[in-house]
Amino acid sequence: MKKLFFLVITLLAFASIDAQILDPAKWTTAIEKKSDNTYVLTFNAVIEKDWHMYSQFTPEGGPLPLEVVFKNQKGNYTLIGKAKESKTKTAYNDIFEVNETFFEGKAQIQQEIKLTNTKISKIEAVLNYQVCKEVCINQEKKFTFIIPASTSEIVAPTVENPITEQVQADSLAPSLGEASVMQAETISAPAEVIPTEDTTTKKGLWTIFFIAFLSGFAALLTPCVFPLIPMTVSFFTKQSKTRAAGIRNAIFYGISIIVIYVVLGLIVTTIFGAGALNALSTNVWFNLIFFALLVLFAISFLGAFEIVLPNSWANKVDSQADRGGIVGILFMALALAIVSFSCTGPIVGTLLVEAASKGGIAPIVGMFGFSLALALPFMFFALFPGWLQSLPKSGGWLNTVKVFLGFIELALAFKFLSNADLVLQLHLLEREVFLAIWIAIFGTLALYLFGKITMPHDSPLTHLSVGRVMMGLVVLSFTIYMIPGLWGAPLKLISAFPPPMEYSESPHGVGGSALIPATDLPEGAKIGVHGLTIFEDYEKGLAYAKTVNKPILLDFTGYACVNCRKMENNVWSDAKIMSILKKDVVLISLYVDDKRALPKSEQFVSTSGSEIETIGDKWTDFMISRYKTNTQPLYVLTDLEGKSLNTAKPTISYVGISEYENWLKDGLSNFK
Repeated sequence: MKKLFFLVITLLAFASIDAQILDPAKWTTAIEKKSDNTYVLTFNAVIEKDWHMYSQFTPEGGPLPLEVVFKNQKGNYTLIGKAKESKTKTAYNDIFEVNETFFEGKAQIQQEIKLTNTKISKIEAVLNYQVCKEVCINQEKKFTFIIPASTSEIVAPTVENPITEQVQADSLAPSLGEASVMQAETISAPAEVIPTEDTTTKKGLWTIFFIAFLSGFAALLTPCVFPLIPMTVSFFTKQSKTRAAGIRNAIFYGISIIVIYVVLGLIVTTIFGAGALNALSTNVWFNLIFFALLVLFAISFLGAFEIVLPNSWANKVDSQADRGGIVGILFMALALAIVSFSCTGPIVGTLLVEAASKGGIAPIVGMFGFSLALALPFMFFALFPGWLQSLPKSGGWLNTVKVFLGFIELALAFKFLSNADLVLQLHLLEREVFLAIWIAIFGTLALYLFGKITMPHDSPLTHLSVGRVMMGLVVLSFTIYMIPGLWGAPLKLISAFPPPMEYSESPHGVGGSALIPATDLPEGAKIGVHGLTIFEDYEKGLAYAKTVNKPILLDFTGYACVNCRKMENNVWSDAKIMSILKKDVVLISLYVDDKRALPKSEQFVSTSGSEIETIGDKWTDFMISRYKTNTQPLYVLTDLEGKSLNTAKPTISYVGISEYENWLKDGLSNFK
């Protein structure tokens, strides 16, 4: 009885440990014969609430995209196009600075194939994907499709085989009831994503709206638009038979402006497609073309030339505006858009470029915000004509606004050039070069605002206004703020614009005290984030720890792990944490998504049945087999025998500074 009792307790203990192995995506598969030798393979997933799984189309430099690998393809069948996906969501990731695409609730992947070997009886496939919540999990799932015999035959969906998974989690496998529900689904229809509130996407659209709204007001203060406000409002108030009619016509005029620009945004979205716009944002040619366009717009604003539409367009539209009535007012609004194009065109173009990089309906939202700001003054001044007397007179200050916008356009242009350089990894526009260009641009703008340099269309400057001096001081302060970035300062105010710290001539700063000369590095170590000395191989790190008699901090991480980067940026950067990481532990970072192949002699099959072929596979298997979990980030503080030093909480994951510090100190106090 004692032995039986001990066995039960042991099994319960292991069961509680295994429960840490998470498996948030449950898969079933189906195969349908479409025509002679042509089949559709379907992978259906149900994703647990609050988790999300990344799409095939998540761009490089971000989280790991889903990958479908067919093992027995050669000589047996060919793939027809790329695998199709069900509905996804898109949101900007400010850690990796990319627009990531992901599934929530459900996912469906469909791949059409054509047999070239009619004797083949099965299709073997593997799905590699990343699923995240507060932690991230890299999964590898193996599937086998049995080829049906008749054209009407549809093989029932099969539940994933837990024996062949990278992570064996029988306690988390779907029940028979869940499998039955999955079998009842129509496999040819896209999987419906459970509607959830995408706050990140909404924030992105609100950001686009407010930037566009402010840009619309900036456009109002240009020489092409500002003088038209009193002229147009006076036309409506004087030419209309009654004041009420004048107000009504002015309001319709404003609405017409909004409609024209929103239609422009709708056209851009329709031509390219909401998804294609997002894909274009990481395309090299897209970024290079828009870099050239923004430089062209900037040079135009600075006064080298004007970008205007053909005069014949304005004349034809203006002739239609004389027709009167609603149609005439609509053409008046169109005439405003054409006549003011030399000033509004570059702003609209920049907005469309920025909105296009966000994808979805962002171009429509951007054009609505821009046109609303442009239209409101015409409507309000029609309602309250007396306000016209308070408007400042037109003059040289309007060209100053235009030149100011030209400098801003020029600075933004280099963000697109930087994107292209990052994708190609040419290292031509590294962080220091980018910041040097921005310092030069905004430094020159400061000189312009202080009247030290002038542009071709500037009026003679007899004195500096208070507003101009204040703006000059803001720009000068911003310029000075950027200078330390040349020596490695993080520059958090503009972190989304320059290349990341690691894409730099000096990734760890110039002359920083944290930087260890390469000659002083232990064998097998490298300089990592924040200048920390890290090992990326467990055995080498363990050997060094024994020579210096320090405990080991195991950092199970990933190149594409968002929360790993957040921990490094927000927790490791704290002075107290940094002191511990530098002085008291040997840091070993093991990347579970390292796709480099292991030497053939080191490849093996794990106890869970997974083929360990890459470095990432090796560390994943190490993490699962020893610590019974599969999430990243994961931190373990061990002694020189590999035993956890934290008895109450052997491992820790995504936490705050104080909890992480207490956990480290608790473990260190147990080290002997």
